Amino acid sequence: MILDKKHLEHLAVLARIELHAHEEEKLLKDLEKILEHFKELQEVNTDNVAPMAGGTELKNVTRGDLIREDRLLLERAVEAFPEKEGRYLKVPPVFSAEGGSASGGE
Repeated sequence: MILDKKHLEHLAVLARIELHAHEEEKLLKDLEKILEHFKELQEVNTDNVAPMAGGTELKNVTRGDLIREDRLLLERAVEAFPEKEGRYLKVPPVFSAEGGSASGGE
């Protein structure tokens, strides 16, 4: 597949990244190299390779969930919280109204 500027701009919109003109040519070349690697992988004979899921046969051992009501601990945590509104704990916004992170760090 040959990538052109139109494809790159579409990918940038999907990835929500801003591309500058000086970055576009390098990024196009890098993406072409990546796609070439995938072409090489498609040529590898995998007829005698068993399919895998997850890459390991290790099992995760976990304990069962325990429902425990420790009211004193909960009440102390709520009392120590800096901001409350009614019975809810207030936290700073995570996302802005315009999209992206509220902290501006996107």
